[in-house]
Amino acid sequence: MNLPNRLTVLRIALIPVILLIYLFPYAQFGLEPQLFTIGTVRISLINIICLILYLIAVVLSFIGTRYAASNNLQTTFGTFADPVAEKAMSAAMLTLFTSRGLISPVPVIMIVVREIIVDGCHLIAYGNGKVLSEGTLGNASKISQMIAVALILLNNLPFELWELPVSEVMLWFAAFVSMVGGISCYNEMREDILESK
Repeated sequence: MNLPNRLTVLRIALIPVILLIYLFPYAQFGLEPQLFTIGTVRISLINIICLILYLIAVVLSFIGTRYAASNNLQTTFGTFADPVAEKAMSAAMLTLFTSRGLISPVPVIMIVVREIIVDGCHLIAYGNGKVLSEGTLGNASKISQMIAVALILLNNLPFELWELPVSEVMLWFAAFVSMVGGISCYNEMREDILESK
């Protein structure tokens, strides 16, 4: 297994670690995670640890992708596992926030529906010998989701100090761009999808 694939496996392994740290019932074991106050905003040490692990996963993704491309190390496993790692991390974090009532489920549903549409289009494209790229909309959605997740873990700091809902705006932006990208992908594959044999 080459280096980019190892980094991808590590990214996947970080998902349950983050979830365990975030969801662990500390109070039941008499543990009280430290809280920090910045202005009027309180942030838990747990959130900071999860943010660091999340950012490590993001950096590993960037390093792995660049290294694989520059050294011509693309593999079938990497082609499969890299987007799985990325989408699983994003879905896990957004579902986690939704379960805690930190964000609305609507943008999360929009993002998940987009992923289903795009994955279906990729399957049909592959079956027909075509290749679909993520494109500008896919990259914009990915980056805005990363920013939203990081800001949610930071309780929207520093923007919360000025009562600017930047984390929420970024999440809705990601959802909107995701849906537009999903529709664009569908339109690109429309003839293949509606093809009758």
